[in-house]
Amino acid sequence: MRTHTTSPTYAIQGHQFQAPALNAGLHLVATPLGNLADVSLRSLAVLAAADLVLCEDTRVTSRLLQRYSIATRLKPYHDHNAASVRPGLLQQLSGGAAIALVSDAGMPMVSDPGYKLVRDCVEHGIAVDVIPGPTAPVTALALSGLPSDRFMFAGFLSAKSGARQRQLQELSAIPATLLLFESATRIKSSLSDIATVMGDRPLAVAREMTKLHQEVLRGDAAGILAQLADRPALKGEISIVIAPPADDADLSEEDLSHRLSELLRDHPASKAATLLARQTGRPRAALYDLAVSLKNTGS
Repeated sequence: MRTHTTSPTYAIQGHQFQAPALNAGLHLVATPLGNLADVSLRSLAVLAAADLVLCEDTRVTSRLLQRYSIATRLKPYHDHNAASVRPGLLQQLSGGAAIALVSDAGMPMVSDPGYKLVRDCVEHGIAVDVIPGPTAPVTALALSGLPSDRFMFAGFLSAKSGARQRQLQELSAIPATLLLFESATRIKSSLSDIATVMGDRPLAVAREMTKLHQEVLRGDAAGILAQLADRPALKGEISIVIAPPADDADLSEEDLSHRLSELLRDHPASKAATLLARQTGRPRAALYDLAVSLKNTGS
């Protein structure tokens, strides 16, 4: 299935290029995080040659296509319509269509509904290709200055504080740098919960990456909250990068008692022991016994 009546083209700074023919199948295309000059030549060629470009918001993707004089038709594909339009897309793909899938910014498949379409393509024997490029979590990691040899992307935290703290408790013992997304409206409350659960662990908050007002705040959660206290609400897409837990294998009993005492100021013995177990990797049962002992002695 080919819908082009003329050879597809794209343009860069007034110079026009013909896009090579595109194989049938689903093509996952990374798009710029903000700076439209970050798009790759291969991405432009695929977007121009595709029969259809699936996108989260046609208004966002149309700016990229207009910048490079690409005339391919856009079709919305997002959380609210994915289930209803996916069968038709699979039928088109099975019939030989070449379809590109993009997100509003960065690499598709990262916190978007595209994975279900890829899953169904794989099940139906439809070819899937990827055109790599910008991705927000790894860009934030590079900017953070935190360890990058091992990392875990954990997506968005819960909107509710209690559930968010439980998520952070589960994540806190993972021996890797953590990469998270957060909304501008929840960044302060999330930082407050990170401070509660992870204490003074180093982190970075990156927003508006690759854009004119790119900003990276570094420190611990409480320190960054202090920096934001007198500022108006943040704007833009936000990524949080949290350092892995410190190596606490050599902590003395005195150190453990001190850290437990700090936690016991705000938490009952059971929760204090759970938090410190996740932070240090020490057995929770032993820490709980120590916490009860400290409570009883008033230490």
